[in-house]
Amino acid sequence: MMSSLTLALRKLILLALGAYPVHTLAQNSSPGQAATPVRQADAVCGKCHQEIYRKYLDTPMANASGLAADRVFTGAFHHPQSGMDYLVSNQDGSLWLNYSRLADPGLQGSRKLDYFLGSGHLGITYLYSVNGYFLESPVAYYAGAKAFDMKPGLANLPAMPSALPMTRGCMRCHMSGVQREDPGTRNHFKGLPFLHGGVTCESCHGDATRHLSSSGRAAVVNPIKLDPERRDSVCISCHLEGDTRIEHAGRNVDDYKPGELIADYLSYFVYADDSMMSRGVSEVEEFGLSKCKRVSGDRMSCMNCHDPHYSPPPEEQAAFYRQKCLACHTAPKYATTHFNRNPDCTTCHMPKGKVEKVPHIAWTDHRIRQNPGHAEPSGASSARELVPLFDEKASPRDLALAYYDLVLGGNASETDRAWTLLSSSRNSFPNDLPVLNALGYLAQLRGNRSQAMDLYREVLKVDPIDLTATNNLAILLARSGQLKNAETLWKKTFDLNEDVDEAGMNLALVECMLGDKDTARQVLQRVLLYSPDQPMARRKLQMIQSGQETCTAR
Repeated sequence: MMSSLTLALRKLILLALGAYPVHTLAQNSSPGQAATPVRQADAVCGKCHQEIYRKYLDTPMANASGLAADRVFTGAFHHPQSGMDYLVSNQDGSLWLNYSRLADPGLQGSRKLDYFLGSGHLGITYLYSVNGYFLESPVAYYAGAKAFDMKPGLANLPAMPSALPMTRGCMRCHMSGVQREDPGTRNHFKGLPFLHGGVTCESCHGDATRHLSSSGRAAVVNPIKLDPERRDSVCISCHLEGDTRIEHAGRNVDDYKPGELIADYLSYFVYADDSMMSRGVSEVEEFGLSKCKRVSGDRMSCMNCHDPHYSPPPEEQAAFYRQKCLACHTAPKYATTHFNRNPDCTTCHMPKGKVEKVPHIAWTDHRIRQNPGHAEPSGASSARELVPLFDEKASPRDLALAYYDLVLGGNASETDRAWTLLSSSRNSFPNDLPVLNALGYLAQLRGNRSQAMDLYREVLKVDPIDLTATNNLAILLARSGQLKNAETLWKKTFDLNEDVDEAGMNLALVECMLGDKDTARQVLQRVLLYSPDQPMARRKLQMIQSGQETCTAR
């Protein structure tokens, strides 16, 4: 027969976190300020580059993010699976997200939306902040449907989603001057999360301080004049994802500057037989497969077709891009007889296709195929291998973490391969925290608790507030009956990451098992501040308040 303690422990959530790297804090702006729009941040450049500045303000990059009040879409959306009603409304010049459930009067509230993310070409999502935690709205506006709907991956949830963290990894390509989160947190910022909305001039041209102070005599980075690898790195840094990408040991991609090699910061991996239409950001990979690129080699880059400073209006796009094609396809037939009744080359050779994992979205096929209608391979091979896109930069350590990243994404079949590669990497780099955290998590999955605990303790010797190690070690301690030690770790984790409902729920349940009903209730209320429809938190809090749960010490 199981003891009461064993039965109680089974009620814990006991969810382990994947390996999230923790970075040091950079200087932020004062709280209460707002990030400056790109039109304001780049105004100093516009004094000399007036025409470029004027045109650039209409581009998707310039409008990749900004103040919510500058991009207002309002509307209502009912989510049948959860019964939730969402309303985005403009109230006295501020945008608000209101949420409620008709059958549940106790669940209703509102969030003031501070920023938007997305140029609007495909859609818009809004961002808000609670006590310094930077979060995403669960609903987004989709341009194609001209309506709100759940964000990708959330459509089938039976409850309102828990808090959705907006991390630096997401902000890096939509905002400028992105700051470091507070140590030990994944998305808490004492000041502004980013300094400027949109993609500013310096994002592609580098630090302009000397250029401005010398009245233009000191040059800024001009991507088109860089060698091919550095030129392409400017675009790749944001327009390439692959199946997974891994930061190099000791490097932080936030430190990348135009003029450097992005491959010095990141290793990109793809499955060798991937169909390339199942990921949202795959234009660079597709472009590399095109005959145009393969024949032209380094002479051709994204900028042969795309002007970063100008996006033609819809009525001019066909003619604009046709001229780009005719710059290389100079034979008379292309200009005169080759489908002259339809001047839009992209209609036939770069059609839009549905992205499997992102609803409401179609992406332009950058493979520039001669016969796009031909069937494509499904990419569903039973034995697939990850291959690096930049062979000379990818280390065995990066490949090991790439397979581990796939395990975190739900591909359990890669567990053994990830373990073998990571174990080998650890022999070469014994104090590599991402590797140690990854091995610890895999040891948990393999049922080796003692080994996992030892690995997490090694991490905490180097970084005592590492989010992954503190949370996962607490899980293992709780399972072994060491509730006080687990409580100490979960309290540390939750105090730094109040929006992480898993850590909060585990802490609340342990407090209750230790007999501290008041603390358990307070922790549950903190969880519900960020995730108001967290089912377990709501149920446990109701039981405590009604007296059904006495929180008797065990």
